[in-house]
Amino acid sequence: MPLSRSLSMTSLSGVLPAWEEDELPVEDLLLFEVAWEVTNKVGGIYTVIQTKAKITVDEWGENYYMMGPYFEHNFKTQVEGCEPPNPAIRKAMDALNNNGCQVHFGRWLIEGSPFVILFDIGSAAWNLDRWKGDLWETCKIGLPYHDREANDSLILGSLIAWFFKELTDQLGDKPNVIGHFHEWQAGPGIILSRSRKIPMATIFTTHATLLGRYLCAGNADFYNNLDKFNIDKEAGERQIYHRYCLERAAVHCAHVFTTVSQITAVEASHMLHRKPDVVTPNGLNVKKFSAMHEFQNLHSTSKARIQEFVRGHFYGHLDFNLEKTLFFFIAGRYEFSNKGADIFIESLSRLNYLLRVHRKDITVVVFFIMPAKTNNFNVESLKGQAVRKQLWDTAHTVKEKFGKKLYDALLKGLIPDMISILDQDDFTIMKRAIYATQRHSLPPVTTHNMLDDSTDPILSNIRRIGLFNSRNDRVKIIFHPEFLSSTSPLLPMDYEDFVRGCNLGVFPSYYEPWGYTPGECTVMGIPSVTTNLSGFGCFMEEHVSDPAAYGVYIVDRRSRSPEESCNQLTQFMFTFCQQSLRQRVIQRNRTERLSDLLDWKYLGRVCFCCTTPSIDSIQFILYSPISQITNYPQRALQSASDTSREEAELIRCNGEM
Repeated sequence: MPLSRSLSMTSLSGVLPAWEEDELPVEDLLLFEVAWEVTNKVGGIYTVIQTKAKITVDEWGENYYMMGPYFEHNFKTQVEGCEPPNPAIRKAMDALNNNGCQVHFGRWLIEGSPFVILFDIGSAAWNLDRWKGDLWETCKIGLPYHDREANDSLILGSLIAWFFKELTDQLGDKPNVIGHFHEWQAGPGIILSRSRKIPMATIFTTHATLLGRYLCAGNADFYNNLDKFNIDKEAGERQIYHRYCLERAAVHCAHVFTTVSQITAVEASHMLHRKPDVVTPNGLNVKKFSAMHEFQNLHSTSKARIQEFVRGHFYGHLDFNLEKTLFFFIAGRYEFSNKGADIFIESLSRLNYLLRVHRKDITVVVFFIMPAKTNNFNVESLKGQAVRKQLWDTAHTVKEKFGKKLYDALLKGLIPDMISILDQDDFTIMKRAIYATQRHSLPPVTTHNMLDDSTDPILSNIRRIGLFNSRNDRVKIIFHPEFLSSTSPLLPMDYEDFVRGCNLGVFPSYYEPWGYTPGECTVMGIPSVTTNLSGFGCFMEEHVSDPAAYGVYIVDRRSRSPEESCNQLTQFMFTFCQQSLRQRVIQRNRTERLSDLLDWKYLGRVCFCCTTPSIDSIQFILYSPISQITNYPQRALQSASDTSREEAELIRCNGEM
């Protein structure tokens, strides 16, 4: 049964061909995916289009193209320039180039190697005033001169609409062009294409409504007042009314409107006044291992690297057992309340109390990976890693001498004592190394020098709860205000390796239209905490009967007060800390099994349905309910106590937490 669709400017009758088979005739279609983040990493949409590229290329082949802005550095480092295989696309590009607007073509060097068409905004900026006039005449939306992002989006949209006009003119009577536009920055492209009656099918996807993000960042009681907001007034007070108008106009101009989760669909219905035609959940490229223990071994390897960093960071205060230390983390865009950092910090204070009273043998090291304004690495943090390396080198030097003397003694049939193996110089070297680890200050909470130290929300709340990495604290905090990189002199790990080495990801978001961070944890077999206000959390509640048994803990932030949600989060983390090594290994196996739910191989079928022409009488776009497409059952999952023979064998082989 097709979903009901809301009205848009025109129908698709005559735009796309009808056919009798269920298969999509991609050989007769050209699919263009438009986003500001094509080859341009800004946020989560980059992950969406990058991970979806391979399965889309497999389905569409050389009939699939991505479109976005041109940035010279990104093009030189991520794109292999080449000529378009389609002569109509070549001629459309030439038309723009001959009029002084530069267009670049190539293959994006990611999995799938999709074609990309990139438009140089700077080369076309001289048309801005004229295109602002066109936008005003078309839909009475004016853009202020000082909003560069909005002006750039108009230039990009105008170039894209121009390109589609030239392309459809070249293709003639049967253009069969589909344009899939992401987020408000791509909005002008769809608005201008529809107003100029370019014969093409259009899809618009919002990953989060613009006004919704602003309202939640301002601590509004968003979900309980969705139907009460004066939308125009709220957008105007935040000086984003013109952006909101672009977003809303794009939504209503699209033939098909989609969003990434059910909770965002409800939000869009109120904020943008159109109900999404279909929900297209975000997926990931899941790499399955041939043997179950392989991802567990990766966890052990990455965890050992994190332990080395912790040894250096806490030098002089390393009085806790690293084998009984758990690593938690939160990561993402620095939106303090939207990402749930406020409730997380408060729950850490309560967890610290519970561990000090009930489990003094367990230590939790918590990483905050959120980019903030800094000017350099913290001297104490760098010194800690230098001290650790010096101790390591000293231990290896003494070990080599110790080993040689021990070997000689054993050859002679003697059991040597310490005095005969280690001379006075060795003792002196070791004592100097020990004295070098003495520290008169507490280990730093942050790894960098913060520009706004006194007003930073995370640091201010850490001061409020008093978690300063003292010896008595069972919860230690490390704030790393920079994205992780394998080239860092401090914590040389890529994000993926870091996630694999942690024990639990905590993402108690208040506003999270989808939520890639817990999804990434799931496909790597790492348990995570999410909420029922995130698209990911709602998705798991819908498709898994007992998410907690499979390592996905869902905090109720919809029907509970902040205090109750904080207590629930604290209880989730405390329960996790009480698990044995055996239970954690079993849970990681269970978590990794959920990865198929998030694989683009399955979720991609939902996206393809948006580009499938209709075979019913009105010849609209065909889109089926998600349950019919993905067929995810409400599975009767095993209880946490059930253990397979494979898991039991793995536990005997695996000695790491």
